[in-house]
Amino acid sequence: MYPSPTSAERSEDETRQTRKRTARACDACYKRKIKCDAAVPQCNWCSHHNIPCTFERVIHKRRKDTSNAITQQKSTGLAERIDRIEKLLTDSLFRESTPNISPSNATPSSFGLNMPSFPPLGQSTLSSSVPLHFAGRELSVVSLLTGIPLLLPEGQEWVQSRTGQKIDVEKLSPTRPPWVKQRALDSFAMIHDLKTGAVFELPDKSVLELHVERYRCSLMQSIFPILDPDLFRETIDAVYEGPYPDSHYAQVPLRGCIFAFLAFSSLVMDSCKDKNVLTAPPVEGEQYFTKAHLLLPQILQGTPTLDGVQTIIMLALFELVTGSLQSANYFGALAARMLFMLGAHTNYSESNEYSASSVSHLDCRVRRQLRVLFWLCFTMEKDVCIRIGQPQLFTEENCDLTLPPGYVEQLYTSMQLHHCPHSLPGRPLYPVDLRLSILKSRASSALYSFKALKKSDADLLKEIRELDDELERWRVSVPLEWRPTLSFSHETPNPNVSMHSVMLRLNYHLCMTIIHQASSRCKSWAKGQSGVMDGVSSSLALSVEASRSTLLYLEAAEHVLVDGIFWTLIFYPMSALLAIFCNILQNPSDPQATKDLGLLRTATSMMERLFSRQPFAVAEIVHIKLVADFVSELYRLATCAIEKAWNERSG
Repeated sequence: MYPSPTSAERSEDETRQTRKRTARACDACYKRKIKCDAAVPQCNWCSHHNIPCTFERVIHKRRKDTSNAITQQKSTGLAERIDRIEKLLTDSLFRESTPNISPSNATPSSFGLNMPSFPPLGQSTLSSSVPLHFAGRELSVVSLLTGIPLLLPEGQEWVQSRTGQKIDVEKLSPTRPPWVKQRALDSFAMIHDLKTGAVFELPDKSVLELHVERYRCSLMQSIFPILDPDLFRETIDAVYEGPYPDSHYAQVPLRGCIFAFLAFSSLVMDSCKDKNVLTAPPVEGEQYFTKAHLLLPQILQGTPTLDGVQTIIMLALFELVTGSLQSANYFGALAARMLFMLGAHTNYSESNEYSASSVSHLDCRVRRQLRVLFWLCFTMEKDVCIRIGQPQLFTEENCDLTLPPGYVEQLYTSMQLHHCPHSLPGRPLYPVDLRLSILKSRASSALYSFKALKKSDADLLKEIRELDDELERWRVSVPLEWRPTLSFSHETPNPNVSMHSVMLRLNYHLCMTIIHQASSRCKSWAKGQSGVMDGVSSSLALSVEASRSTLLYLEAAEHVLVDGIFWTLIFYPMSALLAIFCNILQNPSDPQATKDLGLLRTATSMMERLFSRQPFAVAEIVHIKLVADFVSELYRLATCAIEKAWNERSG
């Protein structure tokens, strides 16, 4: 009920006095719940009805003290909880903040740098649905949140029993996988730009057009078909020649697409060594990434458009190339949902070639570009999901995975153009062969999904055999000059080595690894069934051999690797190092273990050289130290395992 005007207008003193006064009715009035004037010797009611006026009932006093005590106790408890939460938040912020960098002596694990000292990283208790097994042991979980590979106590105990050493948990089980970098934004600069409105200012049109022309004339247009140059020119004209070109919020998806393209161009095109590509004035990639990022909420609230989805995909690519896989995963999921809404996951039947100047084919061109973006996003998602152990969105149940017309026939013919940059392919090549991306998708669903984790040994081995046969059919279909060998060594050089062939072979060995690595989950490891164990052991051996080939091929092809792709390539050698390390611990007395130890040392030196070619900021030293410590701890423990096995055999 609302207070009456009279009670609402009372002063505070009057209210306090009213609350202090205790009214007492006689027994008769109290029983009838009527107002008593408490007159002596009889009240008005009792006198009028000629009945005795008594005050004999027992009056229970209110327990104000107890009530106040309970309230005070609750308040005190709440205050203590708030203090405790504030303390935890403060401690967490201190742990996550980057300390002042102090010079220290260089160590073999610092990649030739004077690395700073950092506080230990906290451990997360969250788990993932994708566990990492090796030879029947569940060592850890592949997750962005929990780290890899030896977080579980069982994994730590196994390593300590094989090496006789206490592992450095802070180095071997970081809070995130060593191939994942976390973005650090300059919030103060962003706030300043927001206040002044400079954050939404358009770049100079002539500079933008130079970057577009450079992209159109380079091989990057085929590898990363992020936009159709002709359609993008219409976007540029609509923004710069529109009625309100200076409006910060006009045509948000179009502006976001321009900002995101310049961010992508500054990052990827700088790594292009093609001397025939036009030069363009450098731009601040991080600045334009921030501009496009700030427009993202408005893009998501509007109607899905081609420019909007291109903006999000370019942001995802920017994060993927720079190693920020968490953000790349988020942007990729947003792009996938937008592509679903635009119908790009259904097949687009491209009929005849169309004229770029024909207005009647504009819709056809937009639909074709959306389908190209679908395949680019599909390829990206498979890599990100494998690297961070997350479920995939693009599946065969939801998408039409019919390859583009003529894709297989023209793919390896177009790869010859890497050596002839004057002639560019007319169709997209994509970063990875689309058939390998489809294989990754099937392997993830059949071997690593939540449903797959419950499969029996027989079903699991059946899936592995079928996927292996499919991978072999793909390998045989590749022309001989580009065909990956089952196992790589320095005695089998690749005369057609190029950046595209490097990615082709690395992804082939990765598929081989993730397919046969799943055999480690078989329960026959624990049961010791000899008949089944032969097949399981041979499957795991194929996975380890593919990891060896990855490291050997990277070393042989190091001279063709472009600069600035450290975070793009790091996952391949790091995942291979893990498989080889676990195999050394499993079989430390095997003669191959000593060779594998030398391979670990060679891979460490190779990664140091790759890092030296990476332009990095001071903030990235934290992540580089994470990688260096991880690799050095693997090498130390592998050495201890071999020495322990040698001493036991000699003793």
